[in-house]
Amino acid sequence: MSYLHAPMNPAEQSLVLIAEDEAEIADILAAYLQRHGLRTLRAADGQEALAMHQAFKPDLLLLDVQMPRLDGWQVLSEIRSRGDTPVIMLTALDQDIDKVMGLRMGADDYVVKPFNPAEVVARVQAVLRRTRAVAPSSTQILRVGLFQIDLDSHEASVYLNGQPQRLELTLTEFKLLACLMRAPKRVFSRAELLTHCLPEGDTLERTVDSHISKLRKKLEAYDIQGVPASVWGVGYRFGGDQ
Repeated sequence: MSYLHAPMNPAEQSLVLIAEDEAEIADILAAYLQRHGLRTLRAADGQEALAMHQAFKPDLLLLDVQMPRLDGWQVLSEIRSRGDTPVIMLTALDQDIDKVMGLRMGADDYVVKPFNPAEVVARVQAVLRRTRAVAPSSTQILRVGLFQIDLDSHEASVYLNGQPQRLELTLTEFKLLACLMRAPKRVFSRAELLTHCLPEGDTLERTVDSHISKLRKKLEAYDIQGVPASVWGVGYRFGGDQ
């Protein structure tokens, strides 16, 4: 598989966690969301949803009310204690009391089954637009193409077939990847990368080449080619199909 460039519209780079125990419904939602350029993760029960929310910090959660281990209300309560991740509740119960409960507990929207998947996508896009309009401009999550970096936890992942794979990177490799992802079209000189990414005491520019080579080999293990890309006589840029 070659490196694929994902759409660069911020909403289309968003990561949606689908917490739904019915595999067929989760499959349909994932297919529709991905068709509109959104990334997806899937959790089959409440505990898994909380663990994936903690690990991958999705931009929005599609949360089924009736799930095993922890139900949607318990998950929503914990999510709200952690922060303000947008949540759209999914339920087969078309009762006003459930809608009121969800909204009072902090849900951003509510969709009743059976639903039109296209409508769910439209609701997701609307909530993302609304929350991004009031969100701080600075973010600790970098997403470019198949790659995601969490600058707070120093974790890097690559998305293959819609699922995240954690990258085992050294601190220097992580810094190099993060630096290149911040400006994926820019070419960085070896001197710049040496200054910003390598430990104090490393003064030889060829040391950058060694770390880039090791990073590239780790990505090639996932069949991702040309990241980072060499620009002869200048240095390196992020690479892939920019």
